[in-house]
Parts: sequence; structure tokens; C-alpha cells
Amino acid sequence: MNFAKHWAATLDDYAIDLAWSPDGSLLAVASAAGGVTLYEATTGAVKHSLAGHENGANALAWGSDGLLATGGQDGCVRIWQANFGQQTAKVKLGNAWVEHLAWSPLHSSAPLFAAAGRKLMAISPDGVPAHTFPDAPKTISALAIRASTLNLQPSTLLAAACFGHVAVWDTTTFGLQKEFPYGNAIYALTWSPDGRWLVAGCHDNAVHLWVPAEDIELHMSGYETRLKELSFSHDSKWLATGGGKDVCVWDCAVAGPEGREPLQLPQTARTTAIAFQNQHSLLATGDASGTFTLWSPTRKNPMIAEVRMPSAATKFAWRHDDSLLAVGTEKGILYVFKLDN
Repeated sequence: MNFAKHWAATLDDYAIDLAWSPDGSLLAVASAAGGVTLYEATTGAVKHSLAGHENGANALAWGSDGLLATGGQDGCVRIWQANFGQQTAKVKLGNAWVEHLAWSPLHSSAPLFAAAGRKLMAISPDGVPAHTFPDAPKTISALAIRASTLNLQPSTLLAAACFGHVAVWDTTTFGLQKEFPYGNAIYALTWSPDGRWLVAGCHDNAVHLWVPAEDIELHMSGYETRLKELSFSHDSKWLATGGGKDVCVWDCAVAGPEGREPLQLPQTARTTAIAFQNQHSLLATGDASGTFTLWSPTRKNPMIAEVRMPSAATKFAWRHDDSLLAVGTEKGILYVFKLDN
């Protein structure tokens, strides 16, 4: 296996979010200063520099047909036609920052979901508000889309978290499907790729898991810090979590991880980012020292490669075919690494 730096770019602030287009031809990167840049995947050339959001950007999400959504501190969602670098719609959610976006990949007419403060809105691809949900009890802190064929039934659900509460909504009818109380703040949410597990990273140095279809609830505590980093392997068996210096990898097969000992992957400083590949088994982890590591967790000697950067990784994004890994950093340097098997 060959793993090497492919190209790099300098942003005007730290990388707050990044994601590959569905066809893998473009990498969208939002800087904290508010600008959004679209890079050619193979060369790193700038295809478009988008105006982004005044005062700062917070999140981005790709839809279908070349659409890119961005959210920022101006309280707006902006939708762009990425190939032309043009804004096609702008939706104002209010005065609160738009901090979370989620777009279902199941079909081209699927709505975009955007959260700002306690507000959650579904927005059609043409920028028309499709539904405004009841206000959440507290500020929405995380969104996660489930698009799976669990039990051979295609379905899409949206989980929205706030302090003390997770709500699960049907993305077609906008009806409330489940509510889960939790007695603390939640910083991160993710579904397993098979749609079975819903996992929260929490303020009380814990990770909490639900199996909504089976009314199962699990809890693992004792982390060093509050937990913001979560990633599932493509087969839904392994859950990687941050929350301290070592990355824990939990076995989520069958009954789940509660009561088991996790595999621990050592780092030199606090974990800042983690991401499993989309189709294969490698895991990227980054720490506050600027080191990031590639692991194959099931191997006897799991470390595959180690890279030292000038500053810590803030976000990883694997291209859908796993051939490129984008790494955003605290000092605004963007790296793209190429992986050849």
C-alpha cells in the first residue's frame, strides 16, 4: 500500500467543515472565516471560490445534481450549483447561527435539513421551505441522517439532538417517530451504516447508544473528556470514539459493546478527529499534537502509517472510493493524501 501527500492548499482560517461531492470530482471546504472553496479532486486547483457567509461559515452538505448547501453565522442556508459556482437559493432561518445541515442521499428531490438554535427546517432543493418542525426544547446540537435498507425496507430518518433529548423524525412525512431522553448535553450523533444503531457523544464523558427498532439502550462512560468524535466502519461492526488521548474501537456486532473491553489505539495527545473509510476497513485518527495515523483495527499490529502536521486535524473526509483522504487543520492548511493499494 502506498500512502502519500497528493496536494495541499491554504485557507484563510481553520477548516470547519469539508466534504467530497457525490461523484468524487470536487472537494468543498468551509473555513471558519466564512468562505467556501471548491477544489478539483485530482489536481487541487480551485474550481470556484464561493462568497459563503458573512462573519463565518459553520457547515456544508452535498445534495444530488451538483447542489451544495452551506450554513453560517448570518442565520442563512445558501444553496449553490457547484459546477457553475452560482448561488441558486438563500433561506433565512432567523438570527441564530445555522450550525448543522443534513441531506438525504436516497433521491434527487430529498429535502435538506437545517438547524439554527432551536429551529429545524426542511428545505427543498430549489430553496423553498418544505416544513418547519416544532421548536426543540433547547438549542439543537447535532443532526444525523439514516438512509438504509434495514430489514430490506428503504427508509430515511433524521435524528436531532439537544440538551437532554433526541428526536427521530420521518424525513418523508415529517412525523415524529421516537423520542429519547438523555440527562446531559449531546455533542455528536451518528447512525450505523445499516441503520441499526443511533449513537451520541456526550458532555458527561460518555457514549450512549440506542437501537430504536429494538428498544435497546446502552451506555459506556469513563472517557477522559467530553465526547465529540464518532465514526462507524462501513459494515457497522466497529464504532470508533474519541473522548481522550486513546481512540476506543468498540465491537457493535450482535448484542453490542456494553460490558466489553474496546480495542484502544494510542495517540500522543487528545483526539481531535476520526473517520473510517466508506468501503474498506482503514481508520484515520488525529490528535492535538498534529499527528494523524492510519490504522487497520483488526490487524495484530494495527498501525499502517503516521503523518506529522504543523497543526491538529479538525476534520477528515474520505472520498467515496476511499482513494483520497482530505484533512482540514486548525491553522487553515488543507491536505489531500492519496492511497494506492
